[in-house]
Amino acid sequence: MKVIVLGAGAIGAYYGGQLSRAGQDVTLYARGDNLAAIRKRGLEIRTADGSWTVQLLATDRADQLGDADFAILGVKSYSLESIGPVVKQVAERGATIVPFLNGVETTDRLVALGVPRSAILGGVTRISVVRVQPGVAERRGQFQSIILGELDVAGSDRVSNIVSAFCNAGIDARASSHITVDLWEKFVFIAAMAAACGLARSPVGPLRETPLGRRLLQRAVQEVIDVARASGIPLPAEESGQVVGAIHGLPPGTKPSFLLDLEAGGPNELDVLSGAVSRYAEAVGVSTPVHDTVTAALSPR
Repeated sequence: MKVIVLGAGAIGAYYGGQLSRAGQDVTLYARGDNLAAIRKRGLEIRTADGSWTVQLLATDRADQLGDADFAILGVKSYSLESIGPVVKQVAERGATIVPFLNGVETTDRLVALGVPRSAILGGVTRISVVRVQPGVAERRGQFQSIILGELDVAGSDRVSNIVSAFCNAGIDARASSHITVDLWEKFVFIAAMAAACGLARSPVGPLRETPLGRRLLQRAVQEVIDVARASGIPLPAEESGQVVGAIHGLPPGTKPSFLLDLEAGGPNELDVLSGAVSRYAEAVGVSTPVHDTVTAALSPR
């Protein structure tokens, strides 16, 4: 299959590299030092099981992207507007858009940028991967999972074909007939972790060690669940226990990417995490004091 990676940061570079290594025809849309490094040395992927380098086409020119079967959209949410015209062009040339952005508003934002809704799939990935230097992506941990699904129908051949491409690259991928629920299930976890750890400026371990820290995490989780259910999302009855259990199973030093962005002092995803929880809550009449506080306290920064 022909694949375009829009945003060759950590997630895009990793999955693009894996697909290329498995024999797929992959083109990276990259910029700056990252583009220069990939052109000079190739794209290096590092894991606990070993490292390898793949040679593949990389460009910063949208007119060189050509046609594709699907395009992985792997940018941070705050970069979506800037890459929107390229996503629109790629979609209009026939590519299915596979977004791996945080939050539950990606489809609406893409449609507002002119991308046809029919071209967009729902996409969820769970992976710990970082770009350690230009042209080098490192996966930390063994898990690398993907869930894909149609937004408006139960399934399709294109979902099955894309899932097969990921599976053939050694990635745990599956199709879903309820992708909106899958998106919200991940959202509960990442929004709660971002809120609690971001507000406390702390990795998860110290929060779990104190009664008030545990209460903060539990309330941050429950608020998102309450908003989801009030919005008509049928989350499982055991959702709260599962998410809290997953949080308590994390290594103590775990920091969500939102906290890392805060510490770096650059742009962050507050608006699509706690900010989105607060917006949805207001629309459905649910109280979300934790996420309101996080949004109010951290927005000026």
